[in-house]
Amino acid sequence: MPKIITFLIIFILSSIANAQNNTEQIAIKKTIETFFNGLHSGDSTIVNSTLHPTIKIQTTFTNKDGIKTLITDSKEKLLIEINNKKPEHIYLEKLLSFDIKIDGNLASVWTPYEFYFNGKFSHCGANSFQLFNNNGEWKIIYLVDMRRTNNCGIQKN
Repeated sequence: MPKIITFLIIFILSSIANAQNNTEQIAIKKTIETFFNGLHSGDSTIVNSTLHPTIKIQTTFTNKDGIKTLITDSKEKLLIEINNKKPEHIYLEKLLSFDIKIDGNLASVWTPYEFYFNGKFSHCGANSFQLFNNNGEWKIIYLVDMRRTNNCGIQKN
């Protein structure tokens, strides 16, 4: 009988922990989806609502000469670029998956993607997000993306 009670206690506690982790994953995914909804619509206010005030933003890519480059941008520059998006420019960053890791108030999310501009394939790559749970609200504190135009696994138009 004591073994059954011990098993039930362990089962209940692990079920509660899994449910809490799943709730956090949903909230983290929603933060990232909100970020991209704002990006796609050109709404810098929506994007800004997902960003921590001290976010660090970087992009890495290999240029035509094979030189690898890392560019650091400011939050302000990102928001201005989004705000200045022309209505005729249609952005679609198609996220292919979410790999979410959580430990306490820190989360790491890996999202491979394909990017389309005005309906035509532009590039692919991966985003790496770091998020901080700021008193119950997940905010992006670091974003780095990698861009490439080859080995994307799709047919380019």
